[in-house]
Amino acid sequence: AALRRTDVILEVGPGTGNLTVKMLEKVKKVIACEIDPRLVGELQKRVQGTCLANKLEIKVGDVLKTELPFFDACVANLPYQISSPFVFKLLLHRPFFRCAILMFQREFALRLVAKPGTKLYCRLSINTQLLARVDHLMKVGKNNFRPPPKVESSVVRIEPKNPPPPINFQEWDGLVRIAFVRKNKTLSAAFKSSAVEQLLDHNYRIHCSLHNTVSTFFNIFNSVCVYCDLHTEIPENFKIAEKIQTVLKNTGYSDKRARSMDIDDFIRLLHGFNSEGIHFS
Repeated sequence: AALRRTDVILEVGPGTGNLTVKMLEKVKKVIACEIDPRLVGELQKRVQGTCLANKLEIKVGDVLKTELPFFDACVANLPYQISSPFVFKLLLHRPFFRCAILMFQREFALRLVAKPGTKLYCRLSINTQLLARVDHLMKVGKNNFRPPPKVESSVVRIEPKNPPPPINFQEWDGLVRIAFVRKNKTLSAAFKSSAVEQLLDHNYRIHCSLHNTVSTFFNIFNSVCVYCDLHTEIPENFKIAEKIQTVLKNTGYSDKRARSMDIDDFIRLLHGFNSEGIHFS
């Protein structure tokens, strides 16, 4: 983590404070988030009466429901069941932090760093890598824990991209979610789901009603300039399925599969849909 004397550190799930105490000795402040009141008591007792006590702030409660404070780095042995939602809570947090050093279940960690075309590459991989640089630092065997868990672990370094890519993340995730539901299917097949077509048709109609295309033309007659506004209406025989397939064909992604597409591919595809008024949510 390359901790500095001036750092404020966020720790999630401090337990009895083994890692917390080590960090308190090196930094300005540790903000520890703990949901279990019994462990909060243990942690308070551990630093009580020492010079470390005034450097520790404890937030009691569910970190996923808590507004995160300012911090320079996050260092934590996370409760594994909150791994995915916490990663995205971190990556969407502002102001930016320097880095996060987190321990995860091994397979989750490998998904974070997976590349296109590999077995573990998934929605989690591409979403995380859109917003951050992710590095696998080390393996941690289960025999390092008491009692030993049933799973192996890994430590990962996450460094948010600052500035972030100029993309609406909610819309990006909507596209990626559809593509990765069946990541081995062609996009042409993935987008033929009736639920997907219904959603995109609904979004398209909202887009058209909010952003009616206004065309202005000049009718010059007898030296008089007349401005006419033309509002584009959706034809009665409009079919969103045909429009979707046209976009996929025109962008060259109709026969591509999500498992082999990288960030640039999805950015181009999202731009292709958006330019035709199709949006995701």
